Amino acid sequence: MGEIPVAIDETTGKPGAAPSAGRREWVGLAVLLVPLLLVSMDVSVLYFAVPFIGRALEPTGTQQLWILDMYGFVLSGLLIVMGALGDRIGRRRLLLVGAGLFAGASLLAAYAQDAQTLIAARALLGVGGAALMPSTLALIRTMFVDPKQRGTAIAIWTAVMTGGISLGPILSGVLVEHFWWGSIFLINVPAMAILLILVPVFVPRHRGVAHGSFDLIGAVLSLGTLLPVVYGIKEIARSGAQTLPIASIAFGLIVGALFVRRQLTAEHPLLDLELLRMRAFGGAVFANVMSMFAIVGFAIFTTQYLQSVLGMSPLRAALWSLVPSLAVAVATPVATVLARRIDRAWVMSGGFTVAIGGFAVLATARPDSSLALLLGGAAVYAAGVVAVMTQVTEMAMGVAPAERAASASAVLESGSELGGALGMALLGTIGDAVYHRAMADTGPGGPARETLGGAQATAARLSGDAGRTLLDTARDAFCDGMNAAAIGAAVVMVIGAGYCARFLRGVPVADAGAGQGTSALAEAPVAGAPAVDVPVDAR
Repeated sequence: MGEIPVAIDETTGKPGAAPSAGRREWVGLAVLLVPLLLVSMDVSVLYFAVPFIGRALEPTGTQQLWILDMYGFVLSGLLIVMGALGDRIGRRRLLLVGAGLFAGASLLAAYAQDAQTLIAARALLGVGGAALMPSTLALIRTMFVDPKQRGTAIAIWTAVMTGGISLGPILSGVLVEHFWWGSIFLINVPAMAILLILVPVFVPRHRGVAHGSFDLIGAVLSLGTLLPVVYGIKEIARSGAQTLPIASIAFGLIVGALFVRRQLTAEHPLLDLELLRMRAFGGAVFANVMSMFAIVGFAIFTTQYLQSVLGMSPLRAALWSLVPSLAVAVATPVATVLARRIDRAWVMSGGFTVAIGGFAVLATARPDSSLALLLGGAAVYAAGVVAVMTQVTEMAMGVAPAERAASASAVLESGSELGGALGMALLGTIGDAVYHRAMADTGPGGPARETLGGAQATAARLSGDAGRTLLDTARDAFCDGMNAAAIGAAVVMVIGAGYCARFLRGVPVADAGAGQGTSALAEAPVAGAPAVDVPVDAR
């Protein structure tokens, strides 16, 4: 029989009621949201700045792709490495290092004189972002010991992360309209400077608690796993199933097998694979992958619909795309309150079910549909998916041992990156395949049969009815592809709803145990496990 778990004060490591967070912790949370917002915004901030960068730096087609993708590649590849590093050197220290690097890389990017320099700066931004993101979530895990307060803090964290991705294009559109393209990076510098001043005041200092030498071989294998896989998936989404991206994914999977073997046998592994064996943590990661699959994978369709089907300018389209964020702002606190009253699995399953309804609406969108139909469908699916994301984050961080919080955060966020890449690849492939089939019998070939943008460029060169007919056909074909992608996303949401209801129901999590925030409650088949001392210096 395992030990009966008791409430643990994670500041002292002794039995007792979990202390409540005070004003300092909530101000500290606000401080931690600054880097989170900027890191998530940098994922999408280039969307509307690319034409200006193209005119200024004249990158080749390949260089432009690397300018767009380098940040995400490095960020996803280093999350696990940085999470393990934060557990060793201290999360606040890593946060400060990441803030300094992010500010320096932003300066380099803002004043880049050629494409190669901008690509290098984007890579450094990815390194800084990888240091910042796991640290913010792990520090929240340390600062908010009370489960209800931690749930609220994590709900805010999730809303800011998803909101940042939505705000990136808005910021880009406003800045490039009034300033030069480098301003989209320069805005990071004063924010990071403020962070460097406020973090030591309001965020508690955390000592590194992981012991033993850092697993350099594991770090190299981690990079060799994630970078080729993410690259291959994105290239398949962009160019189809060609030899190089398929080989890249295969190589990454082989290195991944070596990475897993290394983690199972190393004395001081980079990644604690026991985390994934916990029903609550492993299930939360899987649900998060499905959530990001839907919300990231489908975003490109709504953006293109607003610009290329409805004919909006980039800035106007970006502003309208904020409307679904209002539904997210309502769904996040509602999901948090419900999770305190009923089994969290039902809240997550319900979120996926709500998202099914949103995708069902988008599966009916046509070129002559109203803007309300598109925004309404997007608002419904976004609200459902973000409700799930809020709960999976709280579930995963609530059951992860506090001394492994940064590593746990890194695993969760790596799953997010993988889910987003898979969504773009698979849903994008579905949309492209349907579009190509619908355009196969059209007169003009070449770009018009590849993308809606290519069809618009071709139509502009044609005269009279021929151009209008081609454009109408292309818009119908795009909507066919978007409808098919919406159905594909809905199927994944059905799987997510069933999975949560079947496998996560009844999983004991932190707030079920009135303050138990360690792995003692994570493993459902085990009655309990010894609590863990958490050395936190809150001076």
